[in-house]
Amino acid sequence: MNPRPTMEDVAARAGVSRALVSIVYRNVPGASDETRARVFAAGDELGYRPDHRARLLGSRQRTRLIGVAFDVRYPFHGDLVEALYPAAESLGYSLTLSAVTGSRGEKAAVQSLLDYRCESLVLLGPTSSPAALTALAEAQPTVVLARKVRAAGVHVVRTDDAAGSRLAVEHLLSLGHTRIAHVDGARAPGAAERRTAYVQTMRRAGLSPVVIPGGLTEAAGATAAQELGRDLTAVAAFNDACAIGLLHALRETGRQVPEDVALIGYDDSTPSRLDHIQLSTITQNADRLAAAALELATRPDREPPQEVITSPDLLPRKTT
Repeated sequence: MNPRPTMEDVAARAGVSRALVSIVYRNVPGASDETRARVFAAGDELGYRPDHRARLLGSRQRTRLIGVAFDVRYPFHGDLVEALYPAAESLGYSLTLSAVTGSRGEKAAVQSLLDYRCESLVLLGPTSSPAALTALAEAQPTVVLARKVRAAGVHVVRTDDAAGSRLAVEHLLSLGHTRIAHVDGARAPGAAERRTAYVQTMRRAGLSPVVIPGGLTEAAGATAAQELGRDLTAVAAFNDACAIGLLHALRETGRQVPEDVALIGYDDSTPSRLDHIQLSTITQNADRLAAAALELATRPDREPPQEVITSPDLLPRKTT
């Protein structure tokens, strides 16, 4: 494995002193625009990333900032962000947010946090590879929230997705349903665990599983509704957004929920609680997850990484 490039390597590539490279990356006066451009170009070529922890250790003051990357397209991420604020405040920290959007990828969102003097990062459901997360943790203490992943040096806080999926299916079975479908979450964090647990629970009950391609959005749920056969009487959707899309699409076709089709989501996101929806769901308990993530994010750098797994709960509402 090649060693990580150092500030000295960047200085040699750019043909300047190490002190000048430090000035450029700290964004303080003392370097011309041409020199700054040359240093950044050399750093990009080498794949250099400043060690923000070293900067903090060399500083007299701590920032007490936690950087949070989240995806604006997922309602549950909003609930997690809302829960992270009081959790951080109770520990004497503030949050710096960076959003993943349809036009702004995860890499850009994380890089913007690295440009701040955050003491650690909390990434909500990141899609980066384990290798990329490991490399990130070498430069900055990192907590992955709401995704099962094995990456060296990375703390993980997540819900037991398999247990949550089992709760959903067992709830539908207890209501007498035997033709139960699962609308899948494709490659989203937690999708594989929820899908596998659904299949296993159905087979243990002596029933045939039916997995319908889906996704994380209402649009994905609406599309999945077109594949829902009339013989199916219940659906466990990957998440609440997908379930809400299913709910609206089913109503448009004249099928009643829960009279014709029982429906359960996953996340207990804010939209699921609206009076005109009242979606049965599996709660991940955002407050519990946020507290665990912030507790790990504020630990000393050299502590070994941990995985904290919280238990989900069933919240039956009108759609079942």
